Amino acid sequence: MMNDSTYSDRALLPEGLRDDLPPFAEYEAAVLRGLLSRFAAQGYLEVTPPLVEFEESLFAGTGDAKTLPMFRVMDPASHRMMAIRADMTLQIARIATTRLSDYPRPLRLSYGGQVLQVKGSQLRPDRQFAQSGVELIGSKALEADIEVILLARDALSSVGVNDLSFDLVIPRLVPMVCNGLGLSLDDTLSVREALDAKDIGTLAAIDGAAGKILRGLLNGAGPAADALDILRALDLPAEVQGEIADLGKLVAGIQDRAPDLSLTIDPGEYHGFEYKTGIGFSLFARGVKGELGRGGRYVTSHGDGHMEPAVGFSVYLDSLIRALPKAVAADLVFIPSGTDFETVRALQRDGWRTVQALEPVARLEPEALRLGCSHIWDGRSAKSLK
Repeated sequence: MMNDSTYSDRALLPEGLRDDLPPFAEYEAAVLRGLLSRFAAQGYLEVTPPLVEFEESLFAGTGDAKTLPMFRVMDPASHRMMAIRADMTLQIARIATTRLSDYPRPLRLSYGGQVLQVKGSQLRPDRQFAQSGVELIGSKALEADIEVILLARDALSSVGVNDLSFDLVIPRLVPMVCNGLGLSLDDTLSVREALDAKDIGTLAAIDGAAGKILRGLLNGAGPAADALDILRALDLPAEVQGEIADLGKLVAGIQDRAPDLSLTIDPGEYHGFEYKTGIGFSLFARGVKGELGRGGRYVTSHGDGHMEPAVGFSVYLDSLIRALPKAVAADLVFIPSGTDFETVRALQRDGWRTVQALEPVARLEPEALRLGCSHIWDGRSAKSLK
């Protein structure tokens, strides 16, 4: 017989990993199905990549820029190193540029599955969690960005997440501004970190026109309309004007279709968006700490020098579920032993979940309660036990 200490050792999991139990596991699965259903309704084709790949595949294309730390294992069959995915978007880019390279563009793909990261964070201590999202590949049209952002809004709303806010960023903006101002690489890195951290002290020490412009970028963080007014009023280098114009067109396009959607702009943020080549965004919900997901514009590589524009977003279901009502156990109806098969099937067709007694019991109600049932079949109807 197993002693208590040995059993406890079996139940112990590594830090950041957990067993999802009822009713949470089913709740998360239902949320994932809801997201994928909404993606499919807008023409996104679902793909399911493997959990583990050869590491050179995961680091190809956009992967070499993301440099996510991943768990690595040796494949005993090929003796090549493999990596466990820490983000599914890398795999979707690989599929699009290899298996589906001949599919007509724009190519719309959706996905959902588990990812495993080497370290958790303060806001997301779990190292394994579910990720879901879409990628729209092969179009550089502004309408593609608008479609993806509005699909993110609609998909999250369809599973019950409301009061959403999208924070728009331009990761290339600060380096372009600094280059136009003639700043050195070291000064550019310092400025970029200061703007990302909202460090007014560092920016206050920069003299002249450059300091005024850079402090103006810091003041340009806020509601989209106000932020755009501030950015347009700055004496920005000529090469940056097109970025601001594109941002204004994107905001106008979104507000034209979804005037109630909350949009903010943060010109200095770039952490987590290093591989984006255009406008990026983070998703937030009122009253929920931390972002629900992020997305934006990037490019994929076909490996022969051919680069393809793409835009997409990912949501993290552990964060997403924090924005939803707490999972509750489903109602179950206890079915006494000997109940005919068709009666049980009829109850299930009506939406009931049934728990069939495997043998006769003397007292039905105590047994039904012991098994967590909320109702009992009395031969005519499902009687509530509450």
